[in-house]
Amino acid sequence: MRVFVAGATGVLGTAAVRRLVSSGHEVTGIARSQEKSRILYTLGAESARVDLFDAAAMRAAIEGHDVVCNLATHIPAGPAMMRTSAWRENDRIRTEGSAILAKAAADCGALRLIQEAVSLVYADGGQDWIAERSPLAVHPLTVSSLTAADNAMGFADQYRFAVVLRFGMFYGADSLTRWQLERVRRGKPVLSGDPDGYVSPITIEDAAAAVVAALAAPTGIYNVAGQPAHRAQWARALGTAAGVDGSAKFLPSLTRRLLGSRAEVLGRSLRISSDAFHTATGWRARTELAEGFAPAAKAAR
Repeated sequence: MRVFVAGATGVLGTAAVRRLVSSGHEVTGIARSQEKSRILYTLGAESARVDLFDAAAMRAAIEGHDVVCNLATHIPAGPAMMRTSAWRENDRIRTEGSAILAKAAADCGALRLIQEAVSLVYADGGQDWIAERSPLAVHPLTVSSLTAADNAMGFADQYRFAVVLRFGMFYGADSLTRWQLERVRRGKPVLSGDPDGYVSPITIEDAAAAVVAALAAPTGIYNVAGQPAHRAQWARALGTAAGVDGSAKFLPSLTRRLLGSRAEVLGRSLRISSDAFHTATGWRARTELAEGFAPAAKAAR
């Protein structure tokens, strides 16, 4: 198939493009610079120098592709995550950008649209498993992910397929994991939430494999995460990956109060079930928890 990828040179996009090409697909990705074009070329993909927010240019770039895959994000890392202003570009990508892409895909006759989303849209589930029909808890940090999902699902009809992937928490090769490990080495707190609560991590490579699997999924919204772990277990894994004696520290209560609702969102207990996506495609996360930290730990060394 001919696959068009927005966000093709991001951390997830690069891994997805590599897997799509190795699976025999012809891939075109958005590249906003000559350097980004070279990255796609080395992966075996073509590049399109277009602006995601230019509707006419997007229609021209997508023409002739069977699948459109929207992996474009602009997630702030480190302390910037706590500033509302740092999320504005990401919100625009997930609202305006996703709408432009979905319309362009429909206008050009594409048959499938795959949209990235996040599992942080779910309400705190405590010790219960969270499936696709579990209650949502909308927050300004995550509402744009719901908008992107709505835009994608509006693409689907009796002939066209739309697949939304609500990913768990990325870790391993991303800048946030490197920042967390550096904080842990310095003895600084990095975690929010109840140590007995759940986090559902997923490595970039497992997420990229899910993107490829989504090429055969029926229309729908799917949870995509690795094996859930208690936050205390996650803290121990962070400490081990950082090379320190002990676990990563949790934010003190005063800091959580200062962060307000943002700390609540990042500290939700989310025991994500990916059973529906497994049933639809056969996909399962393959990376063990400790193994997933290897890319970030290696980069730090």
